[in-house]
Amino acid sequence: MQVMSTGPQTIQKAEGESVTLGCRYTPSPSDTGELDIEWSAVSPDTTQKDQMLLSYTGGTKYVHGNHALAKGLSFAAPDPSTGDASLSISLLSPAQSATYQCKVKKSPGVDTRKVSLMVMAKPSVPKCWVEGGEMVGEPVSLHCKSARGSTPLTYRWRRESAGPIPAPATQNSATGELKISNHSQSFAGIYLCEVNNAVGAEHCRINLKANKPPNRAAVIVGTVVGSLLLIFILLVFIGLLYWKLSSRHRYEKEFSNEIREDAPAPESRPASRRTNRSASQHRQVSYCQVDGTEVSSFSDGCTHIASSNSHGDTPVKYSAVEYDSKYGYAV
Repeated sequence: MQVMSTGPQTIQKAEGESVTLGCRYTPSPSDTGELDIEWSAVSPDTTQKDQMLLSYTGGTKYVHGNHALAKGLSFAAPDPSTGDASLSISLLSPAQSATYQCKVKKSPGVDTRKVSLMVMAKPSVPKCWVEGGEMVGEPVSLHCKSARGSTPLTYRWRRESAGPIPAPATQNSATGELKISNHSQSFAGIYLCEVNNAVGAEHCRINLKANKPPNRAAVIVGTVVGSLLLIFILLVFIGLLYWKLSSRHRYEKEFSNEIREDAPAPESRPASRRTNRSASQHRQVSYCQVDGTEVSSFSDGCTHIASSNSHGDTPVKYSAVEYDSKYGYAV
């Protein structure tokens, strides 16, 4: 019995793809026993038994177990007894990365073949971005990063427009960085970053500009003018606030003066009020001397005719005593 195959001993495949592990055999004329074919996953630990996956015995196919390694397994040939015992695996997953062994036995002959299978994830579409201001004369760097993919991932930058990348630029294939220490117009253009591994590749593009630096003198002048304008606005605000407060204070002062001018005169003393009321309510009192006796009268005056012992009959008239509101009655 001789197992032979022209396929590679190590196979790398992308996740989700299909693969065929070759195992062709040729029995010798002396091999007259029953044909027995086995596919198993070799244990990395030599102290552990290999895991049986698929077998063919007595014209019947058998799938062993329902674990992750056994999913999607089948013989590539409809009849493995015709000399083709190759194994077919569909919809590969990373869990199916292993070393597989094909064993063909037909007594007294027996032979084996091992194949290593690596199931890898393709790189995802990378993200491209620029670090730096893209100003002429300043350092700038282009970055490229793929979020998913089996390692090792390799990055490569190239310029799609304006020719190849100038020599002073350096790139790191492991990190995906393209570094330009002194940016100039000669570096401007559309750049493409490609990331790849053993099972796939993806890319992204970015447009690198070369902007002229701003006029520093104009920036300084603009800053000074802006500062002066701000100070002027603050002074105007302070002046308006001061004028507002001064006008309010002057208005309050004038208003208080008007209130004092319109206020009524203070009332007279209680005694004076009683005296005035008495004077206005009562008639004037007159005092007349009658035969040596003082008599009061409410008339405007009094007339006295002398008694019989007087020297004449001419009547004597006495005037009424006036009341003065300031000094009272005259004495």
